Amino acid sequence: MVRRNLAVLVGKLAAIPEITDLALTTNGILLPEQAGQLYDAGLRRINIHLDTLDPAKFKQIVRRDMFERVLEGIFACKRLGYNPIKLNAVAVRGLIEEDLVPLAQFGRKHGIEVRFIEFMPLDADGQWQRDKVLFVADILETLSYEIAPLVTVPDQDTRAPASEFMFSDGVGQIGIIASVSRPFCMSCNRIRLTADGKLRNCLFALDELDVKAVMRSGGSDDEITQLIRRSVHDKWEGHEINTARFVQPLRPMYAIGG
Repeated sequence: MVRRNLAVLVGKLAAIPEITDLALTTNGILLPEQAGQLYDAGLRRINIHLDTLDPAKFKQIVRRDMFERVLEGIFACKRLGYNPIKLNAVAVRGLIEEDLVPLAQFGRKHGIEVRFIEFMPLDADGQWQRDKVLFVADILETLSYEIAPLVTVPDQDTRAPASEFMFSDGVGQIGIIASVSRPFCMSCNRIRLTADGKLRNCLFALDELDVKAVMRSGGSDDEITQLIRRSVHDKWEGHEINTARFVQPLRPMYAIGG
């Protein structure tokens, strides 16, 4: 029932004229069955989490023996015509260095953009440390040396979280989300609505506004609008990860949404 409801939700969102861009972030495990339903419902853009192409390492990281299913889901999306398809890999120092090149080569071969995301303090165990972050400079150096030099993609959306690079030989593109080493807070235009109805104006926000409570209590459209405006108005100047003032939020990433 939950799986079918996702396609129903996507269909309802895709039918709203004001929504011009609809994407889904997923671990890919259920994609072999759901990719077709979601595509028929109107989904065209998809981000799939994949940290490694090593099945044993995948099982170690994800704690599930589902590597082949994720690959099956990726290729199902390719066959159906999803565009773009992006693979998200969290860049943890001491864990994925040897996976950088294989993932980038996989993307080059199959026309998929791989995005490396600096390890952020949103882990469920609260064990994040800055020295565990594999920084953007290290990623670019490795890929440029092992594959081909990387050049910046021209005319990028400065509000987007990822910096885009393409290989100088013209084959393949990667994205890097450098929230730790190169914060983009001043150009960030994102707010998030969680699955339990809370509005967050930053991934690292310590406070939330309860939109669901307003709606369930019969709040008017104007009240909801004012709540959203308040959230945007209160948006931080920066997340302060690199300062002593930083406080890790209680919600881990899986409870916020991709």
